[in-house]
Amino acid sequence: MSSTTTSSLPERIELEGEGLVLRDWREEDLAGMPAIFDHPDIAYWTPIVSPFDDEAARTRLDTARRLRAEGKTILLAVTVDGGEALGEVMLRRSPEAIEIGYAIGPANRGQGLAARAVKVMAAYAFEEWGVQQVVLEVEAENTASVSVATRAGFRLLDVPPIHGAEKGRPFVLQTWGFDRP
Repeated sequence: MSSTTTSSLPERIELEGEGLVLRDWREEDLAGMPAIFDHPDIAYWTPIVSPFDDEAARTRLDTARRLRAEGKTILLAVTVDGGEALGEVMLRRSPEAIEIGYAIGPANRGQGLAARAVKVMAAYAFEEWGVQQVVLEVEAENTASVSVATRAGFRLLDVPPIHGAEKGRPFVLQTWGFDRP
């Protein structure tokens, strides 16, 4: 059986830890997604579409479901109690690495949500996927994400930087790693 036709990811995921509940995106989240993702910081530092409107929210929800079905990526809403989405955390498999990404809405920053969500996703990857390391790919100038990496226990790896371009601007990513405890 081909891994491209059969997902090895569960249809539903809800993770609890670090005072958070990470859960699947739901239809009722659509109206609140622009408040999370339509912000200059998210537009600048992430590949998330900008401006982020109602149509982009629908596309994001559909993409999250498609990527899960393909067995490649998990996109979960970051919540404190399973209710209102405050941001998003991602876990992606690629041939090179198991990568975590995140975006926290501007109204919810400064609470340690990103670092806590990253820790919960790393624990999931270690336990469920049996991996030995997860990574974050961060631009050195993105001081908020460098802080998240540090607070979540990641260390800067001695690997070549990743050069690319997104939304018409060049970027250079550093790779931060967290090893299985």
